[in-house]
Amino acid sequence: MAVNLLDFDLEGLTAFCESLGEKRFRATQLFRWIHQRGAAEFDAMSDLAKSLREKLKTQAEVRGLPVLSQHVSADGTIKWLFDVGDGNAVETVFIPEDDRGTLCVSSQAGCAVGCRFCSTGHQGFSRNLGTGEIVAQLWHAEHFLRKHLGTTERVVTNVVMMGMGEPLQNYAALVPALRVMLDDHAYGLSRRRLTVSTSGVVPFMDRLAQDCPVALAVSLHAPNDALRDSLVPLNRKYPLHELLDACDRYLAHAPRDFITFEYCMLAGVNDQPEHARELIELVRLYRSKASGVWCKFNLIPFNPFPASGLHRSDAATVQAFARLLNEAGLVTTVRKTRGDDIDAACGQLAGDVRDRTRAAERMQQRRTVVLHPVAAAASPTGAPT
Repeated sequence: MAVNLLDFDLEGLTAFCESLGEKRFRATQLFRWIHQRGAAEFDAMSDLAKSLREKLKTQAEVRGLPVLSQHVSADGTIKWLFDVGDGNAVETVFIPEDDRGTLCVSSQAGCAVGCRFCSTGHQGFSRNLGTGEIVAQLWHAEHFLRKHLGTTERVVTNVVMMGMGEPLQNYAALVPALRVMLDDHAYGLSRRRLTVSTSGVVPFMDRLAQDCPVALAVSLHAPNDALRDSLVPLNRKYPLHELLDACDRYLAHAPRDFITFEYCMLAGVNDQPEHARELIELVRLYRSKASGVWCKFNLIPFNPFPASGLHRSDAATVQAFARLLNEAGLVTTVRKTRGDDIDAACGQLAGDVRDRTRAAERMQQRRTVVLHPVAAAASPTGAPT
């Protein structure tokens, strides 16, 4: 099978070009064509030597992910379902805002962590995505959106690794993908605008700090080990004191001077005043280790699904919880739910646990899309959207 050039960061692509007998600068040219211009056909890469283009045609390809469906929310959020083979599909979500465009990217088909409040985890784990499959989500979204909006300017300004899967459990594929996203010859994202979310895989938090420090978000969701054990099973392996020590170590390398703690608000489970007070005390234990504001809280409305047995905290409870944290000097925001009408909100990705594979197969057969004006734009891969 031909080599998929989306699998390479610039260093890897340079090595590949050198294996073809080409000079290093050819890799940079090729990298720009693929990522900055969204080119998939080598004949379109006009400043590459014809001899190189002929070599590439026989040994390489730019292979994106087939699009099974595209859904557009009333609020402008777009969700793509991508086919990753063997009956598996992953979802990617674009969230437009006035001052940014955020893409939520998946790193695994399914998830092995099994957090109680996340529908993805309830369907189990299928496999890790490859680097090219991670990058392909951004490659497709960026160039689809440019074509649709009629612009040559960057549309995706922020990427959050908060889609399906635990990114740090797919570390080997994740880091090269992050490097592609950061590279000025590709997408040119700043480290502050590229966020990896983790449920707390402590050893790989330490490795990420050394290898590719980007913004870090930690799925906290509980103020004590007993409660977090029941909500985030990984806590039994890496309890809170180990997790917070790792956060403290990460700050020495992070592009931001704070860690974001994600906290899903669950009615009667973790949303009471005593939970807020426990969080305040927990954070104060670590405040002395860091200068200034070392963490921020993002309170997330729970998006219910039948298998969870959980319920969303009401707005008044969420606001009261946020007020307690703010009054204690902890910067706290409440996440605005986006795309919930297309099951694209936090914790909803691939929420039809057992129907996902069958639905993907049906969509593959029909190659259809939910009708919306945005669907008329062509895919950068040339595949139907």
